[in-house]
Amino acid sequence: MKKFLFLLVMSFSLMLILAGCSGSSEDSQAGGDEANSEGSTEIEFWTMQLKPTFTDYIEGVIADFEEENPNITVKWVDVPWGDMEKKILSAVSSETAPDVANLNPQFASQLAELDALVNMDEAVPAEEKEQFFEGIWKSNSFDGKTFGVPWYLSSQVSMYNNNILEEAGLTGEDVPTKYADVLDFSKKIKEETGQYAFFPSIDGSHLLETMVTMGVELTNEDMTKATFNTAEGKESFQFFVDMYENELIPREVLTEGHGKAVDMYQAGQLAVLSSGPQFLNTVNENAPDIYEATEIAPIITGKTGLMNVAAMNLVVPKQSDKQDAAVKFSLFITNAENQVEFDKIVPILPSIETALEDPYFNELPESPSPEEEARIISAEQLKNSEVLIPPMKNYSDLQKAMTDALQAAMLGEMSIDEALADAEQKWNKALQ
Repeated sequence: MKKFLFLLVMSFSLMLILAGCSGSSEDSQAGGDEANSEGSTEIEFWTMQLKPTFTDYIEGVIADFEEENPNITVKWVDVPWGDMEKKILSAVSSETAPDVANLNPQFASQLAELDALVNMDEAVPAEEKEQFFEGIWKSNSFDGKTFGVPWYLSSQVSMYNNNILEEAGLTGEDVPTKYADVLDFSKKIKEETGQYAFFPSIDGSHLLETMVTMGVELTNEDMTKATFNTAEGKESFQFFVDMYENELIPREVLTEGHGKAVDMYQAGQLAVLSSGPQFLNTVNENAPDIYEATEIAPIITGKTGLMNVAAMNLVVPKQSDKQDAAVKFSLFITNAENQVEFDKIVPILPSIETALEDPYFNELPESPSPEEEARIISAEQLKNSEVLIPPMKNYSDLQKAMTDALQAAMLGEMSIDEALADAEQKWNKALQ
């Protein structure tokens, strides 16, 4: 949701939120979870667009939880992806927030900034917390507090069209795993086939994630000052400028995002697609011939060796008067057994470290499909993966400032030095 809408809602609801959070938190801590006259507790659980595809799974987990906890019932509400932020803000402002909600860290951090979410460092026992990947647990932190329990993860891989590589006289072993090798590979593909090798998305968080893998430190430790106007920052911008000026990437990189990259790959116009494994289903449905030619390689990274992972979490609003039950359910649905079961029906990864010990994540069948190859590779990458962009204040402004600066440099409207200085000024204003 656009930042202006967020601020609009918040301007009307801030007092309600803080008042509601303060009161309900004290009531919960003083009296414990509120139960009805029959001694049972009902918690409301919101997810983002999981019906009808995952109805059986979610209802099965809820049934198992209720069997183990006969005094707790779970009311499941599924919200369309695009409506979640608006609905959760409206619910919080009207003091009708759910007891558990499925959000992403960047948006959840905006509620955490208002002190509207339960601190999981206090609510979750240490032995439970230690089961999660340390870096993933920290990705749900804001101002020294952890506002969510990690749920499912997604790690990108490189999908490549073997037909294009063969035409260029290359093999899968030639697919770059470092940005330092991308330029030469792209030149070879373009010269021999006339196709583009890559579509480096700069929309969303992609640009910032790429810069971090290249060794760029975006801010100081307390996130009050930009620190990317450095030799590493210039090197990262130079990479994109060189690719653009040498016509090694499509012009649409400037105006379109990851969706365009998927379209071009499906059309046989792109040698390598950097994407989450879930997009293999899209390729298979829309372009079965391209899918048949697709093989999998590790994602490209920079000199840091870091790889990004996207995380979804579960949060418990402080307004809830059933916080104990809500946290208990959050830990149940994210336990290793339930995560592995979920991962077997959708190409995602678990946030519990021991879940990767399941053979599903480390044993390939004979003649594996691209999805199976992607699963093993993405699981292997988790040990070097983390959420590279932590929750940050005014994040949409920061994103836009960096993208605008890079676009100006690629178009020659600014030098790289000027573009970085412009972004630095805007970041410092937004961060303060």
